Amino acid sequence: MKLVYPIDLIKQDDGSFLVCFPDIPEALTDGETKDEALSEAVDCLIAALGGYINDRRDIPVPSLPKPGQEAIIVPPLVSAKLALYQAMRETQITRVALGKRIGVSEGAVRRLLDLDHKSHIGQIDAALSLLGKRLVVEVQDAA
Repeated sequence: MKLVYPIDLIKQDDGSFLVCFPDIPEALTDGETKDEALSEAVDCLIAALGGYINDRRDIPVPSLPKPGQEAIIVPPLVSAKLALYQAMRETQITRVALGKRIGVSEGAVRRLLDLDHKSHIGQIDAALSLLGKRLVVEVQDAA
């Protein structure tokens, strides 16, 4: 599950920039400058994906960026949490049931799925492992 979402970056008449996510229509943001808009896009994306969790919907699979199209990379901890959420949906396991399997409360599982909570990556990795998944981290040269 590689979470890199392409964006449409649209220069507005007033010189500001609008950011749209073709794969996540709920995610819209802007900025006075291109850099500001791109910076805001990360938070906007995380908030929109958190909405998918709250609404109990599948996480949209990112499309491939078109040539020259910019993309936003979901931060590693957030990606791990989204992978756990999606694995739970695929296996149809509840937060209570997963909590029992990993020896924590339902509230602790809820925090593992909270995109704003600073969870320990090891806990997410252990939960993914119990669901038949493996967490893999990839490092690439910066563009």
